[in-house]
Amino acid sequence: MKKLLAIAAVVGVLFAIKRSKDAKADADLWREATAPSTTPGANSSNGSTPAATTRHGSASQN
Repeated sequence: MKKLLAIAAVVGVLFAIKRSKDAKADADLWREATAPSTTPGANSSNGSTPAATTRHGSASQN
């Protein structure tokens, strides 16, 4: 019975350590994704922000 309790305690500790590392990795990823740009006025790195707005877009042709 003591062996089962010791094994359960070891498994619990290993599980807690793994969850802690996963949480840290998730926090680091979130921090990196939401960090401000290093250069002011820089465009989005994924290309979702246009480089410059133009007056010839479809929105201006009403």
